[in-house]
Amino acid sequence: MSTSELWPYLLLILAGFLPNEVWRWLGIMFSRGLTEDAEILVWVRAVATALLAGVIAKIMVLPPGALATVPLAIRLAAVAAGFIGFMALRRSIFVGVAIGEVVLVGGVLIAG
Repeated sequence: MSTSELWPYLLLILAGFLPNEVWRWLGIMFSRGLTEDAEILVWVRAVATALLAGVIAKIMVLPPGALATVPLAIRLAAVAAGFIGFMALRRSIFVGVAIGEVVLVGGVLIAG
């Protein structure tokens, strides 16, 4: 592999990985000594949850790519089923995602 073929990977590391990694390490350094229920960590979790909810809502309302062909009702049913599964089964993210995916794929197969 020549040097010119490695530039995209180097750029990916420099522009994508390293800037995020710096913030992770700073977070680890500054969070030492804090308890899980510290007010700042509760706030950080709330902000992260709100951002994730916003991204999910945007994807549901204005879906990209192939998801745009799936009817809104099926997309919303998959999100609702995934959330119910998450809450019902020990707040397992894996279970919530798996149930949502099964409902989404099943809904598409049934709808044709």
